[in-house]
Amino acid sequence: MIEDRFAPYAATLLRLSLGVMLLAHGLMKVFVFTIPGTVGFFGKLGFPAALAYGTIAIEIIGGLMLIAGLFSRWVALAAIPVLIGATWVHLGNGWVFSAAGGGWEFPAFWTVVLAVQALLGDGAYALRPNLRSGRPAGLATTG
Repeated sequence: MIEDRFAPYAATLLRLSLGVMLLAHGLMKVFVFTIPGTVGFFGKLGFPAALAYGTIAIEIIGGLMLIAGLFSRWVALAAIPVLIGATWVHLGNGWVFSAAGGGWEFPAFWTVVLAVQALLGDGAYALRPNLRSGRPAGLATTG
């Protein structure tokens, strides 16, 4: 028999970790690289400026939504293309992310983990299922 009583907590830990990581990367694009710098970088890669703004929005808003447990499946699915793009950008730098320019293993792994979150849903202590039911935060596991 598979032990699954801790699965909602595992999904929550993953959701919170992903939310913090997305939020940190989005805020880094705003406060460290700056929005004009991020837009310029995307332009150097051949991407339209709108993609930079969309990426920042997904990372900041999506990160906050994951932390809160709001629409976790959809947020994770929305973030996957961002990480596929990051993987593609780093592909020529080699495998290890410590390589010059950053390798592709970290964004590739992050892509897979987002897919896992999309499959798992919100986990425990998510805000969204409790908004629907009117129950206090607890072991809601729908996503």
